[in-house]
Amino acid sequence: MPMPRDIGVIDLMMGIPAGDPRRWYDFLRTQLLDRESREDFEFPAEYMFKNVPKFDVPDDPVRFLLDHMDKHGVEKAMIGVSSRNEAGIRAMKDYPDRFFGSFEVDPNLGMEAVRELQRAVEELGVKAATAFPAGLNPQVAINDKKFYPIYAKCIELDIPICVCAGVPGPRVPFAPQYVGHIDEVCWFFPELKFVTRHGCEPWADLAMKLMLKWPNLYYSTSAFAPKYYPKEIIHFANTRGADKVMYAGYFPMGLSLDRIFSEMPDVPFRDHVWPKFLRENAVRVFKLDA
Repeated sequence: MPMPRDIGVIDLMMGIPAGDPRRWYDFLRTQLLDRESREDFEFPAEYMFKNVPKFDVPDDPVRFLLDHMDKHGVEKAMIGVSSRNEAGIRAMKDYPDRFFGSFEVDPNLGMEAVRELQRAVEELGVKAATAFPAGLNPQVAINDKKFYPIYAKCIELDIPICVCAGVPGPRVPFAPQYVGHIDEVCWFFPELKFVTRHGCEPWADLAMKLMLKWPNLYYSTSAFAPKYYPKEIIHFANTRGADKVMYAGYFPMGLSLDRIFSEMPDVPFRDHVWPKFLRENAVRVFKLDA
């Protein structure tokens, strides 16, 4: 069976294209020390990405996003929201059948980070926490005890946390995102639903082994064009990991949906994997049918 076209895809990483794109990564600028990253790049990892989406900021960014989703059969998308993100809040309010929210956590804030996450769930209805360990200032490793109150709160709130793992694209140190750190987290928090983001490379084989080991560890394909999905992950999905691997894009930050869905049919998933990868696993892990 080729990739199904009418399945109602769920995209686990999408952004509302509001505001000046050059400001989307301001949070990271203070950590970038090389001249090229600080002065030349608009997108901190643009040396890795060809054909980064270029467009004029639309008057109605939510409608702009929906048009792209409709073109490619994306039924729902997870977007980052906060009390200060008016576009994200409006998208979830006006189109609750199309968007669901995630909330970015900063463990450097201590208990305030825990309280912020709880408010986001209770007041905004977010379905997941997210974290970028190497992008925090100061950086916080995946298994650092600063993260532990947040992991415990995710269990209490019954939501997954999606965490960037592997060498990051932006030119910041990778050590906080070493995939081996996940082992300790899953050991200490066996109930935590932990979803990796951004590839886990060059430790995709280790990620596969850890997913075999830990029942609540999952993988999402964010920030990777389909032609570059790690072969270890494709093999894992086709064998013992069909329930563990989920689709996530990277639009409009680094990949266009046109590129993603032109390359997707060439991914050699087996027939039974496609519905799980594109939709069913996300519905289960993020409780989208609840």
